[in-house]
Amino acid sequence: MFAKQARTRMTEIRVFAGGPFGENTYLVFDADSKAGVLVDPGAVTPSALSEVERLEVELEAVLLTHAHLDHIEGLAAVRRVSPAPIHLHPADRPIYDAVTDHAAVFGVSVERPPPPDVNLAHGQTVTFAGSDWEVRHAPGHAPGHVVFYSEAHEVCLAGDVVFAGSIGRSDLPGGDFRTLMASIRREILSLPDGTRLLTGHGPETTVGHERRTNPFLVPQYGGEMV
Repeated sequence: MFAKQARTRMTEIRVFAGGPFGENTYLVFDADSKAGVLVDPGAVTPSALSEVERLEVELEAVLLTHAHLDHIEGLAAVRRVSPAPIHLHPADRPIYDAVTDHAAVFGVSVERPPPPDVNLAHGQTVTFAGSDWEVRHAPGHAPGHVVFYSEAHEVCLAGDVVFAGSIGRSDLPGGDFRTLMASIRREILSLPDGTRLLTGHGPETTVGHERRTNPFLVPQYGGEMV
């Protein structure tokens, strides 16, 4: 379990990684107003909440890229300390509601999360932590998977769509390989090459780096970009 820090202009982004699935939980906050959001609160949520308390961040929302158990298992803990509304794309609601059953399949236990409060939709802009974030629907790993893109900060919170040198799984319930590849082409590779990709697992990368080197993408680049 570890935390590292990056700064994007006026917005602070901290990542907490760990747990049995090695999932990344992000805390995004404005350094001046201390307004912030948690993104994908997973197994390391207690560490993220400790940082929220230490920095005196006021959580405005919880943003979910998707509803797989490793990205939502900390929601109950968040709700105990904050009323921040939970934002989820409605196509992932069935996965969300079945999280305790899915956890049992993997031999882990997850506290049932509170119901989501706000439906996310493709193309909308959510404004939190002093910044605007575009919601981009990117299914294939999960039916309701979204990514959050900030043009001003040149950052995309990419969830499990694409990773450094890899792509998200498409063999889980609701996944589809062709849909995932189309989402990568449409919602990720359409972004500027310098855009940082803060992923759901592993280290951050950039759009340009993945376009040039990702073995799942390179063979088809030069023609149709996936």
